[in-house]
Amino acid sequence: MTEMDAVIFDMDGVIFDSERLVFQCWEKIGKEYRLEGMREVFLSCIGTNSAMTRKIVLDRYGEDFPYEEFCAKSSRLFHGIVDREGLPVKTGVRELIGDLGKCGIPLALASSTGLAVVTRELKQAGLYEYFSVVMGGDQLKHSKPEPDIYLMTCERLGVRPAYSYAIEDSYNGIRSAYSAGMKPIMVPDMLPPTDEMRDKSEIILDSLLAVRDWLSAAR
Repeated sequence: MTEMDAVIFDMDGVIFDSERLVFQCWEKIGKEYRLEGMREVFLSCIGTNSAMTRKIVLDRYGEDFPYEEFCAKSSRLFHGIVDREGLPVKTGVRELIGDLGKCGIPLALASSTGLAVVTRELKQAGLYEYFSVVMGGDQLKHSKPEPDIYLMTCERLGVRPAYSYAIEDSYNGIRSAYSAGMKPIMVPDMLPPTDEMRDKSEIILDSLLAVRDWLSAAR
């Protein structure tokens, strides 16, 4: 049996099927600005906080690009859709969380998204109460792929990183968990696995239901 101190989740692309929706909004608003290469830029931003996202976008489109205006328009479009249709929860989330909870394994969430948004979205989905610690990207100076958010989450949980698992979909998330000395599990969403991800991940699985079964066997 494997020691398992905790399981820490990323949010966008792991808990919620939100990244595709965000990209659709970016792409639609990007057409107003005649932006090219939007998909490449967006994929580079996955797993980073707002400050790093801003840097990536301005590096690509220039310091005079009206980034705040672009974000405001994209955000209004995104939240309009979510208010009407809700934020889709990824298949297997409730089953995995429920199974881990029954075993008494502490759960936490470490997202690059700002804490206020993370809290609101988790509460709207009825998932907030399952996590002993919830961390947002605006609570730290250094975003993923730096290990800070995972190290702080483990510290707040009172668990050992080396015996804790991180569930991630992004390259930056896997890098962050790996650098923190954790056991990263990759569940790919918009980004396909690479050799680097295979090297840094404990395992790569195609769904959260597969994660549930794998962790159950590991215990």
